[in-house]
Amino acid sequence: MGDGTTANDGAVTRRTALQWAGTAGMLAVGSVVVGACAAPASAPLPAGLGTDPNGLYLQPGFSSRIIGRGGEQVFGIDYRIFPDGAATFPDAAVPGGWYYVVNHEIPGGGGGVTSVRFAPDGQITGCFQPLTGTSTNCAGGATPWGTWLSGEEYDGGWIWEVDPTASARPVARTALGTFSHEAAAVAQDGRVYLTEDKSNGCLYRFTPDRPADLSVGLLEVACGTSAPGTVVWRRVPDPSATVGPTRTQVPDALQFDGGEGIDCIGNLIWFTTKGDVRVWEYDLTTQEVSIRFQGGAGQTLDAVDNLLADSSSGALLVAEDGGNLELVVIRPDGSSEAVVRVEGQEGSEITGPCFSPDGQRLYFSSQRGPATAAGLPFGVTYEVSGPWDAYLGRS
Repeated sequence: MGDGTTANDGAVTRRTALQWAGTAGMLAVGSVVVGACAAPASAPLPAGLGTDPNGLYLQPGFSSRIIGRGGEQVFGIDYRIFPDGAATFPDAAVPGGWYYVVNHEIPGGGGGVTSVRFAPDGQITGCFQPLTGTSTNCAGGATPWGTWLSGEEYDGGWIWEVDPTASARPVARTALGTFSHEAAAVAQDGRVYLTEDKSNGCLYRFTPDRPADLSVGLLEVACGTSAPGTVVWRRVPDPSATVGPTRTQVPDALQFDGGEGIDCIGNLIWFTTKGDVRVWEYDLTTQEVSIRFQGGAGQTLDAVDNLLADSSSGALLVAEDGGNLELVVIRPDGSSEAVVRVEGQEGSEITGPCFSPDGQRLYFSSQRGPATAAGLPFGVTYEVSGPWDAYLGRS
């Protein structure tokens, strides 16, 4: 999800600026195995086999369609550029329907969230923007009470709580801290766990004073002597970061090299760090953090970004920021393989994996995939359908 930003106005880093080269003018106007494992690299998806009309390499039996391209219209609304973290929500007004919400990692107040509405048969029936005017909206997470937490990835960034239907106004949840927010996950203990996209970033948790109310509560940071190891949670003295960055306020705060995606099932929480290409696992019952999967050169997973935990199978789906531009599944037995590969889009990253509420459609984006008639790197969002139950071994 980029390298984060360093100023409260959402100014981009050098790397992000290079990734966005050529777009500046347009922007101006507009049951799980515990412990580390690193399985040998699986055989690549064979060239030519499983290649669908949208340019994806897919496992046999799967097919794709394009939901939106940055700068083009979806149901009469411009689909914003640079799609990032995403989630789906059931449509309470239309049984079997759903909403797909996606962030847009645009700086300088150009970011926000798009919501796409789907009928039970998968047809798009609406598109709108429930959040606008924010900056560098990167990842986030869905809450059990049906809202989307959208994180601003710069030092002055907040978490915004967004109604996927836009029936309620979005709210800045400042009690969750001011820092370079990446992703968020609400665990079964009712707390929100948060990653920070910095090379010396931290892992945080927020305990609300009242369940499902994120307006007031306690922000803590994971501390300890080393990771892997035992975690002790300590209060962040100044969540607003007026006296200094949250990650430096507690001396023994554990540092993680570029926090990215986070998700949870039961007592286990997983999160990724891009600097060392790791998938971490935190156990709520033991307070231990361990390495679930070590990626890197020669491994199936050679880069990390967003992470999705599939509750019906225990599998983790990890998106690659760079690398082979793959979406990789890590199974409970430690085996791994690419589910999807995007070819010919160097300089992009895979973002926002999430399933439709029934688990039969997978959504993800290539953040800087070719869009518009000119093929500008504004991003493409895909939907992949197929035998997901059988493939993931869902119970």
